[in-house]
Amino acid sequence: MSLQEMISKELEKLERGIVATPKTRKNLDAFARANNGSNDVLLTQLAVNYGYKIALLNIQESLKESK
Repeated sequence: MSLQEMISKELEKLERGIVATPKTRKNLDAFARANNGSNDVLLTQLAVNYGYKIALLNIQESLKESK
């Protein structure tokens, strides 16, 4: 399996997880404002998922540029 395929599979997993990965930072910020300190465990998982998504997208972009 190529690195590009592995990244694509990981990104697909983020879309199907129990905790949805925010599409944008704006969505994550909106959730954080709306929850007013409740569901901090959920907010933490959303933030972790979003950070992982951004890291994967950055690696994917670097791979494309290096070709």
